[in-house]
Amino acid sequence: MDLNLRKAIYSNISNNDEQQLEATIVDAIQNGEEKMLPGLGVLFELIWKHSDDQEKKEMIQSLESGVKQL
Repeated sequence: MDLNLRKAIYSNISNNDEQQLEATIVDAIQNGEEKMLPGLGVLFELIWKHSDDQEKKEMIQSLESGVKQL
């Protein structure tokens, strides 16, 4: 069986607008189900690839701040 998780996730969100994408992220985080983590990872990968250096730096700083609050 050839399962390409990225392609499946891309296919599931390819026609989503901003509101639908946000709802997907919020729902995945609020539900806290671990099965959603790979999908969030793929979404983050897309965000990262389409961010400039300043945006990446801000994300890393935000992540560091969040990790320190755990």
